[in-house]
Amino acid sequence: MTTGHHVHLLPQTDQMRAIHTIIRDRDCTRADFVFYARRVIRLLLEHGLGLLPFTKKEVTTPVGATYQGLEFASKICAVPVIRAGEAMESELREIHPGIRIGKILIQRDKRTKLPQLYYKHLPADIAERHVLLLEPMLATAGSALAAGDVLIEAGVLEEHIVMVNFLSSPEGLRRVALERPRMKIVTSAIEDRLNEHAFMIPGIGDFGDRFFGTTDSGAVK
Repeated sequence: MTTGHHVHLLPQTDQMRAIHTIIRDRDCTRADFVFYARRVIRLLLEHGLGLLPFTKKEVTTPVGATYQGLEFASKICAVPVIRAGEAMESELREIHPGIRIGKILIQRDKRTKLPQLYYKHLPADIAERHVLLLEPMLATAGSALAAGDVLIEAGVLEEHIVMVNFLSSPEGLRRVALERPRMKIVTSAIEDRLNEHAFMIPGIGDFGDRFFGTTDSGAVK
């Protein structure tokens, strides 16, 4: 299912809703949160990889016939936004062993509330690659856009970026569409809204804290 030309929403099946019911529950155990979040992450990554360009490739099958197949048309890499984005990294390595991985650390300045870049380490040839930007939460979109700016400044074409995202707010999606209209987004849910504190409603809590076990729940900005 696609909403708009740049936002790709995973099919909202009963099973997807059931998984979200488990992981959104404030009383969900960390083990269950990680297990079911990883199921959704796998679907998001597979869909994100499917948005990359492919080229034709022929192979001979075991019965001697020719299969008209496909292969990735260009080099790819992934860049998690530390730390929540790293929750997607191990799952991606299982799907695509050997994929190049970069890192970006962006945090909001406590005084200005604006995203600040603290660390980046990217493949030297990233400008030649299509990039999966791993960022689970898209609320105000400030951090996601800042991460996209880092990639674009490194030479990556905007249309070569696919952001793999767990939850999105309507406000965040509109902002990305306005400021980075050629960047694709894959998400598993679009929330109702942001509240006055820029928390997503109904929300999921702090994804990184819940996944890595530093707290059981909490609001996500």
